[in-house]
Amino acid sequence: MIRKTNNGLKIICLNRKASFNYFFEDLLEAGIVLKGSEIKSIRQGKVNIADSYAIEKNGELILINSHIASYKQASYTNHKPLDNRKLLLNKKEINKLIGKIQREGLTIVPTKMYFKKGKAKIELAVAKGKKQYDKRATKKNRDWSREKARYVRRSS
Repeated sequence: MIRKTNNGLKIICLNRKASFNYFFEDLLEAGIVLKGSEIKSIRQGKVNIADSYAIEKNGELILINSHIASYKQASYTNHKPLDNRKLLLNKKEINKLIGKIQREGLTIVPTKMYFKKGKAKIELAVAKGKKQYDKRATKKNRDWSREKARYVRRSS
């Protein structure tokens, strides 16, 4: 599912569930510490970040529950698919994010993973969870816009 966009990014995977489950406040880009077999598996597009999130551990941000499939040709040097991965950010950015998480009850959710100049990057969103009625309203608006588009298409 690797797609090329017009600004030189190769999108590897998207987290569509995140925009349905959360309100995004901030978006930022981070690097990821990866092993050789992990990056080869990512280049094949075998990544899933749907249920992943980031937490603070010892002053660093760690990506939890992201699934990178095992690389078939790696043999004994292969990685664990559900391993925790360190995120690469500036110290100021990390401190700002940790403060938001602790004070305001927000969470950090990855929205997409992509290649930028040959390096694997991940877009993180500082997000607040939606309530059930917010999700219903989102679904209702989406259905209404779809219905409206059908009506316009039929009438013209």
